[in-house]
Amino acid sequence: MKILEKLEEGILTASLLTYPVLRTLGLQLLSVVTGSYVSGTYSVVFVNCPNEQIARDIARAILDKKLAASVNILPKASSLYYWNGEIEEAAEVLLLIKTKTSKIHMLSSYIRLVHPFEIPELFSLPMDQGDVHYLRWLEEGMEQE
Repeated sequence: MKILEKLEEGILTASLLTYPVLRTLGLQLLSVVTGSYVSGTYSVVFVNCPNEQIARDIARAILDKKLAASVNILPKASSLYYWNGEIEEAAEVLLLIKTKTSKIHMLSSYIRLVHPFEIPELFSLPMDQGDVHYLRWLEEGMEQE
């Protein structure tokens, strides 16, 4: 009986872990078949950087690697946060990265490699709606040659 419970638990865990991948693939397929935008196909990724030069370097690198189609650099963000049990305050630069939802995992892995922070702030929000021409432009900006 315990073996069956463990097997069911393992299947459930595997299903939950693959859900984001399956959802992304399903959204892409639906978008291709219907020719219309499906909510969540693209996302905006937020990343704070310690200064503008690092922000520019990261932005250029992810664009070169086709991990995103567009990056906005918003200067002078004031950040307050807990670090090692203390409240810290810093001036940071915010990157707004527009990418395909399916590329977020690769984008996140790359940013963790090149970012100077021990734990970079990195999160994404799916785009619910958008201008079809802009979304097509995003897609074209990430196509591999």
